[in-house]
Amino acid sequence: MSEISFDDFQKVDIRVGTVVDVQPFEKARKPAWKLWVDFGSEIGVKKSSAQITVHYNRDALMGRQVAAVVNFPPRQIADFMSEVLVLGFSDSKGAIVLMAPEREVPNGSRMH
Repeated sequence: MSEISFDDFQKVDIRVGTVVDVQPFEKARKPAWKLWVDFGSEIGVKKSSAQITVHYNRDALMGRQVAAVVNFPPRQIADFMSEVLVLGFSDSKGAIVLMAPEREVPNGSRMH
C-alpha cells in the first residue's frame, strides 16, 4: 500500500450522523438498506445505500450514529442516488460492521 500525505488525508471529509430513516433496497443486486442520515445543520440529511443487512435490521439502525465520507460525488445505484459512503469493517465472514463513535457526539462532527 502506498503512503499518502497528511494533506491527502485531510481531503477526505468523514463526519458522524444519526440514521433517521431506513428502507429496504429491493432493487439492489446484493441485500442492502436505503439509509437517510442526519449530519446536522451544515450538511443536512443525506442518503446512502449500505450492504449491512447481515448484522443490522431496521430497528438496530434507527437512531444509531454512523461515520460516513460526505465529500464523494453522488453515485447512482439502481433507482437510488447514494450521496455519502457509510463506513465499516468486514468481519471474519465478510459481513460489514459499522464504524461509529464510542460515545454520542454532535451530528456533523468531523473525524480528526
